[in-house]
Amino acid sequence: MSSLCTADDVTQFQRDGFLIVKNLITAEEVDLLGEVARADQLLSQSAYSRQDASGQATTLAVRNDLSDDIYSTIARSNRVVSRVTLLLDGEVYHYHHKLIFKEPRVGGAWEWHQDYGYWYHNGCLLPDMASCMIAIDRATEENGCLQVLRGSHVMGRVDHGKTGDQTGADLERVDIALKRFELVHVTLEPGDAVIFHANLLHRSDQNRSDHPRWALICCYNTRRNDPYKESRHPCYSQLDVCEDEEILVAGQRQLASLHNHAGESAAM
Repeated sequence: MSSLCTADDVTQFQRDGFLIVKNLITAEEVDLLGEVARADQLLSQSAYSRQDASGQATTLAVRNDLSDDIYSTIARSNRVVSRVTLLLDGEVYHYHHKLIFKEPRVGGAWEWHQDYGYWYHNGCLLPDMASCMIAIDRATEENGCLQVLRGSHVMGRVDHGKTGDQTGADLERVDIALKRFELVHVTLEPGDAVIFHANLLHRSDQNRSDHPRWALICCYNTRRNDPYKESRHPCYSQLDVCEDEEILVAGQRQLASLHNHAGESAAM
């Protein structure tokens, strides 16, 4: 499995604002990731919800720090970091990572927004940032897959304001953008990923299906874009990139620890 993007991939990312990568993590790795995430009580306890405009909630858990767990290991794995480095044309560091839990029938929508619409206020002067969303479950139109406006990152930053419990992009601009840019539903199989620019307009529908849509999103900033002030997400520090083989090792170790902890709790 190649860790690098091709020249065509870079051109596509620059033109479209996103790049779909099939099988970014293997079937064995994504099965393990899903098993760990669903058994991780600390993860579920730290999760919180954001309501959409209609009051439906989507749940997420955000981590600013890296550890030895499978989520962090994927975030600093060579196959992810090398791709983002090439697409953003410079050294990147871990900005944060998060897990999104869009549950069957009740999972809420994400309103139209740009990630830089948030991150701009964290002291990042440039939109030289990107996210890598890795599907844990199948992402379909029915269960609320990511939607993007192809090429909308060239619009630059759009003003954002409150929409429900969330922060969304200026709807007047979004309405015009919907007429001028192609709407793409990013359907993914487990282990597939989409890497997208921080200024790309994106959203997702509510999950109206009987199937969950969980995903891991790893977010990166460039070293040259080191924030000028402190915020909830970190300033630059050199990323300790790991070999891809460490993903399975970290996941298996974490799953064993979770099972041991569950067994101890049951025995009390």
